[in-house]
Amino acid sequence: MATVNINSEVTDPFYRYKMPRLIAKVEGKGNGIKTVIVNMSEIAKALSRPPTYPTKFFGCELGAQTMFDFKNERFIVNGSHDASKLQLLLDGFIKRFVLCPECSNPETQLTASQKKQTISQRCIACGYTGMIDMRHKLTTFILKNPPDQDPAATPTKQTKKDKKNKKAVNGEKKDDRSSPEANAQEQMAAQRATGGELSAPPVVETNKNEEEDDWGEDFSEEAVKKRMEELSDAAKQMAFTDDLEKTQEERLNMFYKFVELKRETFSGGGDKEVVAEAERLEIKDKAPLILVEVLLGVKVVQQLKQYRNLLLRFCHENTKAQKYLLGGIEQLVGNVHKEELLPKVPHILKALYDLDIVDEEVLLDWDKKVSKKYVDKKVSAEIHEKAAPFINWLKEAEEDESEEEEEDNVEVVYSNFEKVGQQEVPKPTKEAPPEEEEDDDLDIDDI
Repeated sequence: MATVNINSEVTDPFYRYKMPRLIAKVEGKGNGIKTVIVNMSEIAKALSRPPTYPTKFFGCELGAQTMFDFKNERFIVNGSHDASKLQLLLDGFIKRFVLCPECSNPETQLTASQKKQTISQRCIACGYTGMIDMRHKLTTFILKNPPDQDPAATPTKQTKKDKKNKKAVNGEKKDDRSSPEANAQEQMAAQRATGGELSAPPVVETNKNEEEDDWGEDFSEEAVKKRMEELSDAAKQMAFTDDLEKTQEERLNMFYKFVELKRETFSGGGDKEVVAEAERLEIKDKAPLILVEVLLGVKVVQQLKQYRNLLLRFCHENTKAQKYLLGGIEQLVGNVHKEELLPKVPHILKALYDLDIVDEEVLLDWDKKVSKKYVDKKVSAEIHEKAAPFINWLKEAEEDESEEEEEDNVEVVYSNFEKVGQQEVPKPTKEAPPEEEEDDDLDIDDI
């Protein structure tokens, strides 16, 4: 396994303090996606810290839920995160909670005090002792889960009873005159009364473990309820992954029920929730089939305008979703409202085209083949026949555009000599310079 220096600022290849390079594995899809740090246990061992600390640190920095499976040594951060990014975050954790601020040595130990709400750090190498900066969110987690506590261990019922008994014993000692403290006080009072010499008070041995703070997890009813509320979101994410194990038909039925419940909130921002649900169930391409079934009816042209934004969230730059949308329109026309909508097929297709929900190429490709995938082949042929006027108009418009583009590419030559297109313009030739006339010989006698 590849190793890196614990202190990333040290470039010496012979630096003695090494740790494994972080390995991250992304699992799941959609809202159930998560990142598993495969070798977190080995990294934590090299840092002398519990594996929950750096994992929780990632969650604090990324704003994501974290989960710990101690039995299988799986430490999970919700969402998809790159290993290099997590490695940089791990360097930040090391600088804050591992390296000694005095000698930059990673041989440090943390001590948490719940009573004082502080975390101290002691360096074994140089002897430095100081307090950790308590402004980071991770400090709250460390106080609740001290380093000397085994996070995987859960107390038994017997230990709970022992705690109650211990508290009861401590309470009774206050009034018990037979305790060592009470005997010492009685002895001193007797010596004063007799005028005798006061001897040193007896040393009372106490159980040091009882004086120390209790590092155990709080298992009271309120504490358990609070932790369950904090874990509720993570539990929901884990439950989401079970839906992906169902068949596609079952997931489509789940999406159908979800859209029916949310249809009244689309104008108020429910569009995003519908898209997120489709992505979670991994049926985003086929979702338009359900949307047509639930949302569209006889007034399909007006309803397309009403739900345009929602349909665009699925169909924009998504050829598959556009084809499924046309399949849903075929079902709506051929199986549900044939008498009312069959004559309106050209208007429906033009609305899809004008609203930019379905691209021109998809419409032309749909017209090439009569399919029995969504309706009976005979009914599909009728729909294509009714769509012919719009398809022809679309083809003619495409041809006109191509001709205009060709005309735009013609190079026009202007001439000052002839009219354009009638005669070829002769190329100018260089004229020879005029010859100089020789001066006539002058007759001196004629002057």
